[in-house]
Amino acid sequence: MTNLKKQLKNARFSGNNILKKYNLMLPKFGNSEEVIGLGQKFKNKVVIITGASSGIGEACAYEFAKNGAKLVLAARRVDMLKNIEEKINKIGNKTLVVQTDVREIDDCKNLIDKSVEEFGKIDVLINNAGISMRATFEDLDLSVIKELMDTNFYGTVYCTKFALPYLVKQKGSLIGISSISGLTPLPGRTGYTASKYAMDGFLNTLRLENIKKGLNVLVVHPGFTSSNIRNMALDKNGETQKETPRNEAKMMTSERVAEIIARATFKRKRDLILTSQGKLVVWLHKNFPSVTDRIILNGMEKEPDSPF
Repeated sequence: MTNLKKQLKNARFSGNNILKKYNLMLPKFGNSEEVIGLGQKFKNKVVIITGASSGIGEACAYEFAKNGAKLVLAARRVDMLKNIEEKINKIGNKTLVVQTDVREIDDCKNLIDKSVEEFGKIDVLINNAGISMRATFEDLDLSVIKELMDTNFYGTVYCTKFALPYLVKQKGSLIGISSISGLTPLPGRTGYTASKYAMDGFLNTLRLENIKKGLNVLVVHPGFTSSNIRNMALDKNGETQKETPRNEAKMMTSERVAEIIARATFKRKRDLILTSQGKLVVWLHKNFPSVTDRIILNGMEKEPDSPF
């Protein structure tokens, strides 16, 4: 956040410092990052988590389990899900593992059918399954865009479609793990950004369609989070890049994100923007997009092996 403030104060707009020109005071952002703490806040609640084999999804599995939830864990890598299930079973929670590729409509329907067959209801659906990319659009194979839209956007659409009647019946919570990139541009991640913008539009509209039915819709916008999403990100040819280009040690942990999500779910919040840096970038982009463009591009240019 300090670096962003410094860059903003050094930014020039028509030859004048933008802060002085508009007599601008940086806003004080409210604290939306409180954690839920231990307890049984979700006792007997049925929580489905897609992309539960690692990162934020795995962290959410442990966090909701600690708070009494019955869990349905979905991902393609069923062996990793089984390891997580084994650890959660030691807590005493009932867990169901369903191998799921959210790109496939039949897999998503099977996930919901199996969940209802096992537990009889659905209280929370966390659409977390996702993949990223790193390449300029000019160099990008179009199959990468399709892969990201199929996973990040259509995966959310498919699972939500089949789960919606059960969520409405329970007056439950529908959650989408979006990104700061669902609110701002991010060069080198066109497909990722597009998929997150689409997810935001879909979930925010679905909230209005179901607001009188008691459905809560929470859209979560994490900033850069320490997980394996950058390791698994696709390059211009659709191959896994394997190495992260960023310093993961300086990022918010997946565990911290999960704690914040659990509290926001319990409080039935509608929106989360995580990290001080993330809040500032979103605010700047809304109010001073041309300046923010330069700040974001400058940050991406400093990545190792940057395409810019």
